[in-house]
Amino acid sequence: MLDAFRLGNFEDGDKGTGVTVILAPQGAQGGVSVMGNAPATRETELLKSEKTVQQVNAVVLSGGSAFGLDASSGVMEYCKKRGIGLEAGSYKVPIVVGASLFDLEYKTFAYPDKAMGQYACEGAGSFVDMGGDIGAGCGATVGKLLGMDRAAKGKLGVACLKYGAIEIAAVVAVNAFGNIYDPDTGALLAGLKAGDKDYNIERALCHGVEGIAGMNTTIGCIVTNAKLTKSQCNALASSTNDAYARCIRPVHTVLDGDSIFVLASGEVECNLLAMQSLSCVAMCKAIKNAFTLG
Repeated sequence: MLDAFRLGNFEDGDKGTGVTVILAPQGAQGGVSVMGNAPATRETELLKSEKTVQQVNAVVLSGGSAFGLDASSGVMEYCKKRGIGLEAGSYKVPIVVGASLFDLEYKTFAYPDKAMGQYACEGAGSFVDMGGDIGAGCGATVGKLLGMDRAAKGKLGVACLKYGAIEIAAVVAVNAFGNIYDPDTGALLAGLKAGDKDYNIERALCHGVEGIAGMNTTIGCIVTNAKLTKSQCNALASSTNDAYARCIRPVHTVLDGDSIFVLASGEVECNLLAMQSLSCVAMCKAIKNAFTLG
């Protein structure tokens, strides 16, 4: 499954933070969509359709807010030692993009560093369905209207799908201000509670309840063997935000930095319209897996 890519996780459960790395050793076409208003990102400017760089070697999803972007330096070092990167004269420069979520208030003030980024790469393997307090989801929390004391645990989820020759996977670290719902049944998967009852954050905000001024952010990546242009990768990243909206309420708020990356290895011809639906299905499943498999 998705043999052109590798997936690695590393976390510090005691400190409550971690990193998830998606490696593309041979390079992959990349795209991104940043919908939230409070992002912490690295090299996303390179992924704009009009920019020169076409191939990406890794996507790094991490905890630690802006501090956690340091984990990408470890991924750079890992790739450099293995001759992975963009040909730049006498050298190869690894193209490593990424985003970080805010988990600094989960346990202790800690963030993934350069070493943790390398460890995630060294342990990378094949894509399989999974979920839990792993990688970038280690310190994630959700449902934070009434503060961290009432928040529920967020997690990381991975979902893999195959339709004909098309292979696609979604990886997501769910660290949202809002609650998390099953995309099919609407049942609450994780979030704020009032006693034994679900606390509807959207309804509370509409009735004038003040939101906590905290930091959040759900970050994810779609990985596929499909043949896509850079412009199409960006379009696919943008449309995959529909999956966030189906599962997270409210979503893309001023307190979230929601971001989605796309990596495409270009092995199989595809229909972009079909891919937009497939990626939403995969991302919805990954969000659900985060809370049902963990």
